[in-house]
Amino acid sequence: MLTVKDGKLWRRYDKELLCIEAYGENSLRIRATQLSEFQDDRLSALTECEKREEPQIRIKGSTGWVRNGKISCEVQCTGKIKFYNQKGEVILEEYDRNRFRENAPGEKDSALEIIPRTFAPHRGTDHYRLTVRFEACEGERFYGMGQYAYPYLNLKGCVLELSQRNSQVSIPFTISSRGYGFFWNNPAIGKVVFGRNLTEWHADSTKQMDYWITVGDTPSEIEEAYASVTGKVPVMPEYGTGFWQSKLRYRTQEEVLEVAKEYRRRGLPLSVLVIDFFHWTAQGDWKFDPKFWPDPEAMVRELREMGIEPMISVWPTVEEGSENFKHMEEMGYLIRTEQGPRFGIKNKDTYMDATNPDARKFVWEKLKKNYYNKGIRLFWLDECEPEVTKYEYENYRFHAGTHKEAGNLYPKEFARMAYEGRSLEGESEILSLVRCAWAGSQKYGALVWTGDISSDFASLRNQVTAGMNMGLSGFPWWTTDIGGFHGGNIYSDEFKECFIRWFEFGAFCPVFRLHGFREPLIVEPGKPAFKAGNAVGWIYTSGSPNEVWSYGEETYEICRKYMFIREKIRPYLQKQMEKAHERGTPVMRPLFYDYPNDETAWGIEDEYLLGPDLLVAPVVYEGARERKVYLPEGLWTEIDSGEKFEGKTWIICQAGLDLIPVYARNKVLSQIQDNG
Repeated sequence: MLTVKDGKLWRRYDKELLCIEAYGENSLRIRATQLSEFQDDRLSALTECEKREEPQIRIKGSTGWVRNGKISCEVQCTGKIKFYNQKGEVILEEYDRNRFRENAPGEKDSALEIIPRTFAPHRGTDHYRLTVRFEACEGERFYGMGQYAYPYLNLKGCVLELSQRNSQVSIPFTISSRGYGFFWNNPAIGKVVFGRNLTEWHADSTKQMDYWITVGDTPSEIEEAYASVTGKVPVMPEYGTGFWQSKLRYRTQEEVLEVAKEYRRRGLPLSVLVIDFFHWTAQGDWKFDPKFWPDPEAMVRELREMGIEPMISVWPTVEEGSENFKHMEEMGYLIRTEQGPRFGIKNKDTYMDATNPDARKFVWEKLKKNYYNKGIRLFWLDECEPEVTKYEYENYRFHAGTHKEAGNLYPKEFARMAYEGRSLEGESEILSLVRCAWAGSQKYGALVWTGDISSDFASLRNQVTAGMNMGLSGFPWWTTDIGGFHGGNIYSDEFKECFIRWFEFGAFCPVFRLHGFREPLIVEPGKPAFKAGNAVGWIYTSGSPNEVWSYGEETYEICRKYMFIREKIRPYLQKQMEKAHERGTPVMRPLFYDYPNDETAWGIEDEYLLGPDLLVAPVVYEGARERKVYLPEGLWTEIDSGEKFEGKTWIICQAGLDLIPVYARNKVLSQIQDNG
């Protein structure tokens, strides 16, 4: 039975309740459940949106229609849903192989008996294993979905796990080349299949289906509609677009200040200096170890006098020996296990429950007392998947629900903790570096990076597509460990080449950040060490040096060159950050974002636009000294040589070791030249 209530189209048929409503401009929200009613929005990433006009809803017999601006939806007598654009073209329809023929009532169309929406009950509970199926279209391309360890921009043909892992960020929003955006508004563990024969979305354990769809004439219109209902990034602080220095790990206050002074002595630009993990007394104490950090306030003052913003690493892990463990255990502030002891979730530790608002408040008070009140304003929220042992999702439970039902929420709520805490202190330009995120994390100032990746060219290639897909997933703030994280011997010529190419690429990313666990490892008597994991003897203090002068004179001169080029484009980048804040515009994006009518642009996966006026073509293969570049329509100038090219053409460009091919429009080129 179809009815209209509260400006929404409702359908009740047997066990299923279906609701279709206008949700934002040119957009619809679709929900279905086999329970008696829908759940509240605690697990939803959608924000309240302002209604611009009432949708047009009509019912004729057992068929219903909803129209909201450029998008319309038809619910057929069988319950199948079809979506249309403003031209009346079908853009997406459910996959139904068990429907009745219109010209032969009562006669089945297929013997397969496959319905679009399948709720398979977890017996004895009010949860279901949900599968939603859509027709596949030959030639359709899918973009976005967060970041995965694959070198693919177009995700057609991919199977993607909907879960958070170290180096995997699940943001279930995709832009289709058919002119729509689709957001799977469900934080359950699951997967999506962008198959050739059908598209399937799966949730392992959920109470309802919930997705959002929008139509737009351009990718930018689709992206902005998505940002309007999930949130936009705050204003990027000025230091955010500068150079960030980091390594695993600076062990003492003295070491941090020595590095800062050396950057200043060499006259190099440095905006952020990062203090990584195990600077603390114990995991879960959330405070400096006074033996090695005797006067954090003085350190912060000295850094700021040099124009450098300090960042501190914060983990959600809690040791049994932590001074806060007993209280957190008593108050229910820790992740729970369904079976076995909670220790072993991460090595011999457990995690705070970031989905519990009281736990967030408690931990923020510790951060405020031990870091914020000592001058620290910038937090690196690491381990925020959370990185549970072996990712045994069925064994963990949060305040918000089981890991199977709500696990993808965790990184969003962890970022929310720092954002809301700093907001209460009167701040508005709030940024936190995070290893994982979910839809909506961006509004809490989440700057995502690609996690603990390998230090090789294969990983470098993955970064290019990861950055573009993250931008299309609603995350304009994105960065990478320049040089990769795991490995990379600072004395190796092979790694030096990879490092240089990565550094050149990093100079033209939204955030320019050097980090890594360099080899050979260093263990020094009398210096602070830590032991991680259960492996006997895995004790080390730090990786090798990872400053720009650590790799020899040739590498240093190339790094120096691109550090100053970065300084020149910072005013331009700051304007792109303003657009990201105002409209949700990705800073790093594929060529088709600005050139949607250029069919060639849709197939380019190894170059990108940084804002509208810089085209970047990274060199991502060992030994390469030239590469093929596609230039879209317009006049482009190579910023190193000044050579000009008319667009909508392919060129072969030179790419010596000290050169990344970058092409500019005259507007930004003049800004670079005017700034020195």
